[in-house]
Formats: sequence, C-alpha cells, structure tokens
Amino acid sequence: MTVDAMGDATAAATPNLDALLRRFLSDLSVTRNLSENTIRAYGTDLAAYARWTRRQGVDPLDVTHSQLRAYLGELVRARYSSRTLNRRLSAIRTLYRWLVREGYTDKDAAAAIASPKVARTLPKTITDPDVCQLLGACDEDGVIGLRDRALIELLYASGARISEISRLDVGDIDRERRQVTLLGKGGKERIVPLYDMCIDELDAYLLTARPALVVRGEGASEALFVSTRGRRMSAAALREAFERRVRLAGLDADITPHAMRHTYATELLSGGADLRSVQELLGHSSLSTTQIYTHLSVDRLKAAARQAHPRGE
Repeated sequence: MTVDAMGDATAAATPNLDALLRRFLSDLSVTRNLSENTIRAYGTDLAAYARWTRRQGVDPLDVTHSQLRAYLGELVRARYSSRTLNRRLSAIRTLYRWLVREGYTDKDAAAAIASPKVARTLPKTITDPDVCQLLGACDEDGVIGLRDRALIELLYASGARISEISRLDVGDIDRERRQVTLLGKGGKERIVPLYDMCIDELDAYLLTARPALVVRGEGASEALFVSTRGRRMSAAALREAFERRVRLAGLDADITPHAMRHTYATELLSGGADLRSVQELLGHSSLSTTQIYTHLSVDRLKAAARQAHPRGE
C-alpha cells in the first residue's frame, strides 16, 4: 500500500467531528449521569465549535493552541460574555480530554488555554417580607392558589432547584419526619428538613387542592405538583407559575425560583450554619460553589460579631 493510500485509509477510519460529538455526549450521559439540560448545553456549545472548524478549514483532531485562541478571539469580537466564553472553553477542554483518552488524537491544545476572568456577581436574594407578599398573591385563587403557595413555601424551606421540585413525587415528602428527599445533579439524593409552616402549606395542598387537580388528567398520580390538566408540572411550568405570582405581587422581576435557593443558603449561613452543612443541603459537589454565599451574609455576620464579642462595640 502506498503512503497516500495509507493516509486515505486512516482518514476513512477516523469518524468526523459530528460523529465524535455524538459518541462524546453519549459517554457523558452514561458515565457521568449528567442531566438532559447539561448534555444539551454541551451539545450546543460544541456544535458551534464544530461549525467554526469547518468554516475555517481547521482539523479538529490536529488543532493548535493558536487556532483555539483564534476561535475564542472571534467570540470576543462577537461580544460574547466572559461567562459564555468560559462555558464554551470548558466544553472544549472536556471534549479534548475525552478524545485523547479514547485515542482519537494525541494533541490537547485546549489544556494550556487560560480561562477569561469573570466578574463576580452576587446572587439575587429575596427578603422575608417579600416572601410573605408573594404568598399573599396566591390568596383567593382556589386550588391553584393553594398549589402555588405550597410551591413557594417549599422553595423557601428547602433551597431546592426548580428542576428538583418538578421531579418530586408525593412519597418524597415525609410529613411526619418533616423532610423532603431531593434528587439532585448526577442522580445524587439528599434529605432536607422542612419547617412546620411549609408542612402546613403542603398539607393544605395535598389534602384539598391536589386531589381536585389530579382528577382532571391521567398519568400524574404520583407527581407532587400537577397542572390544571392533572399532569406533572415540568420545571418550565413551575417557573412560569412562580413568575406569575411575582408579577401579581408587584415584586422585582429578577426574583426567580433560583433566588429562593440563594436566599435559603444565605439565611442558613447568616444563622450560624457551617459551610459544609450548607453544601450538603444545597447538593453542591464543590465547596467553592457554596462559598459565594458567604459574601452575601458577611454584613450580618459582622453585626453578630460586634454584638457578641466583649470588645465588639
């Protein structure tokens, strides 16, 4: 076989980048048990990178450091945020580590590229009076109001992600032990205690409102939160219900379900909970993710220190 023929045979044996991306995403789903949203985000970012390689005539399995920097430079000129650049670079790094490990290439030019600096933005939180106002926006709205009150109170009491709430079944709420079992990222379970007021709101919903909603549809007999058609509510549907209550309450549109999660973490730290406990309750895999909430509670902690320390004043 000639040298040219050997090269042609090797090229034919190597899948194109689109095929490799499908294998990569499948592997991520199986080995790392990532959520559908995370897999979709990887796919979107890497598809954009694949289009760039084709447009520029770049061999993705032989890409150089300078070529990858040119790709990021193009994103900068297109005014993508530093956060978006970091996310895309992270996806590319993960892809090339996999390509090297699987033997598709021996070059990992992405490993040496520094991540752009991201300006720190503190998470949005909500005050307790605003939570009361939000709950009040559910009054006089029948079974839907009872459902939404239970949703808001559960978000406030557990710090759960809205996607975790959407997956909850009735059996995940232990009313006697006053706790909820949440299924977080990577399929990790965690148990979070609930306060009495949250249990009361859940009881009101479960005993009166939910039965009236379930009979309107099929297939949602186990779901905790159900729609007006009696079906399990998706994360998007729950988010829409929450945002509707924010509008009715006349509150800042920046108040989202995730703001309730931020508030939960901040209140725990301000109340004296240790960082490791808050990490467990939030379901964070890394302590560094939890540490951002210390910046939100620092003023309260300083005030507590001034009050408690004998020379604090």
